[in-house]
Amino acid sequence: MPHSVSLISTIAAGLGLALIFGFLAARLKLPSLVGYLLAGVVIGPFTPGFVADAGIASQLAEIGVMLLMFGVGLHFSLDDLLAVRKIAVPGAVVQMTVATALGMGLAHWWGWNLGGALVFGLSLSVASTVVLLRALESRGVLDSANGRIAVGWLVVEDLAMVLVLVLLPPLGGWLSGKAGTDMNTLWKTLGITLLQVGGFVALMLLVGRRFFPWVLWQVQRTGSRELFTLCVVAAAVSIAFGATALFGVSFALGAFFAGMVMRESEFSHRAAEESLPLRDAFAVLFFVSVGMLFDPWVLIERPLQVLAVVAIIVVGKSLAAAALVLAFRYPLNTALTVSASLAQIGEFSFILVAMGASLGLLPPEGQSLVLAGALISMALNQLVFKAVEPLQQWILARSALARKLEARDDPLAELPASTEEKYLSRQVVLVGYGRVGRRIAAALMAHRLPFVVVEQNREMVEKLRADGLMAVSGDASEAVVLVQAHIATARMLVIATADTLNVRQMIATARTLNPGIETVVRSHNEAEARLLENENAGKVFLGEHELAQSMTRHVLERSAVVRAHA
Repeated sequence: MPHSVSLISTIAAGLGLALIFGFLAARLKLPSLVGYLLAGVVIGPFTPGFVADAGIASQLAEIGVMLLMFGVGLHFSLDDLLAVRKIAVPGAVVQMTVATALGMGLAHWWGWNLGGALVFGLSLSVASTVVLLRALESRGVLDSANGRIAVGWLVVEDLAMVLVLVLLPPLGGWLSGKAGTDMNTLWKTLGITLLQVGGFVALMLLVGRRFFPWVLWQVQRTGSRELFTLCVVAAAVSIAFGATALFGVSFALGAFFAGMVMRESEFSHRAAEESLPLRDAFAVLFFVSVGMLFDPWVLIERPLQVLAVVAIIVVGKSLAAAALVLAFRYPLNTALTVSASLAQIGEFSFILVAMGASLGLLPPEGQSLVLAGALISMALNQLVFKAVEPLQQWILARSALARKLEARDDPLAELPASTEEKYLSRQVVLVGYGRVGRRIAAALMAHRLPFVVVEQNREMVEKLRADGLMAVSGDASEAVVLVQAHIATARMLVIATADTLNVRQMIATARTLNPGIETVVRSHNEAEARLLENENAGKVFLGEHELAQSMTRHVLERSAVVRAHA
């Protein structure tokens, strides 16, 4: 057997170097994606030494794109998006428009054609969901109001990019300015493309969402783990391939809808877990193949252009997003968190620039500039997130306008004048109305105990008010927000939010205003729970501990019943 096998050498070199550089990136507190991209640079044609087979790497990358988009679809939650739709949808659309316009203006100044400028601008407008989720998880704010807004915002961006990937191929000839592309042919091509996409989407929603979960159920009944995993991966790849072969739509769209229909199954969480190792492996090869397209000399030959690209990604997008969030009357902390979330680009940008290059729209230096922007922005993203809190304090201390915006009149920031007395004294102040907070509120209502909800999501506060519940909008770590919830006369403070960073501040503020208040806190891990208990944070509930206690109590109760009837 020959030892210089292109497929094996490409996979071995790609995964081996990705492991080394990914490990180094993680030790430097950088996203692992940075290491994977650098591994691609090392085995790419622009650096000396071993050069991997670009054709094979490209095909492996296609599989990576399929599995990446399958994962996006599998985790896509319409409910999560609808919960923040009033800010996420217009915010994402306007922010993408601003970033695209900035990128197009820059590309036009450099003399690029319309197609290259559009692809370039769009590639700078969309942030990486992978980088965002890992950043929010590391800070423990993924399930917080700010985290939900940021994730919802990126879901809208992802959906917009799926539409772009569908429309870009039929528009390629016209955008490139090639002669002979008349408008009648263009509209006809667009019409056929949209009909094909519509047919595929209809088939998946009407048939696929019933058929594939049924298949998954039948395979699960065999009890074979490898068959279950094979079913999930086969569905992702075969649906993506079938979508391209039969309907002419992209692999990305097909895989995305494969994930969406699989989500309808009660085994969707298991499907996500079982397919995760394979998805991760091919996603790594995708990022490695993207890194192979990067020419490091662009950093030396075009440093000002690279800086301009990074400025659009880190500064331009962030300022546009912050302005929009503040315009929707959200606090400065939310505006800065969303801005930090968007201050990077990732997987969709890579898919788009690869497609733009294959269609002859994006010049070679365009790919390198986008990749340089991605590497630098992802490397800086952790620092940007760490700067949120100190930057907020700095802005509020030095800007009268910022203080005015924080203190502006907001009908949702205080209880209505007609609020009954029972909600103003001896009430429970419930911070957070997520999965846990909602259940606590239901129990309080069932026992006719008055409570006031404090929630950062304005849309949720509007809905609670419409349902006749008492709620105020704002960050409970700020004294003015707890004052509006009448914490000084409250009986108990229940912190059900997943935002563990500000728990201590909430408790300290509550006890300053009401020294005798009882506090109940939700925690995520044992170390944090012990720390809160040592700091006398009140009653601390640890999720895993409470679940184990409930299951143990049920087992013992059932065992007692069995013994009694034995």
